[in-house]
Amino acid sequence: MNYWLMKSEPDVFGIDDLKKVGVEHWDGVRNYQARNMMRDDMKKGDQVFFYHSNCKEPGIVGIAEVVREGYPDHTAFDPESNYHDPKSTPDNPRWYMVDLRYVRHLKRTITLQELKARPELEAFKLVQRGNRLSVMPVTAQQWAFITGLE
Repeated sequence: MNYWLMKSEPDVFGIDDLKKVGVEHWDGVRNYQARNMMRDDMKKGDQVFFYHSNCKEPGIVGIAEVVREGYPDHTAFDPESNYHDPKSTPDNPRWYMVDLRYVRHLKRTITLQELKARPELEAFKLVQRGNRLSVMPVTAQQWAFITGLE
């Protein structure tokens, strides 16, 4: 099993939204490195930290699970979508997504500030300077440490 962190803005699609729908596709990722991880590396059963970004208190708020492995992101084909990419076609898709299932809210938000203050997490991609990816791997050790902070 692999572990991941995926960022979303809570006013666009937050952990409460995922809880309400149960399972949702994770569309609109338009970064090649993040796309590659979703397309090539995420597997059914992988666990995901759900992270709220661009909000008053950014942080890890919940846990989700990958229930469908990478498949073409249909929003890239839709000219009416904010995520439309005319260079991506159903025959030659450029962008991919996965489906996530809500698992649970964390007992509390583990804030970015708290994560940055932990020397045990200095290698955690989220806290490294300049890392703005919306999808990133989490090691098993980092996962265990962070879930232990609840």
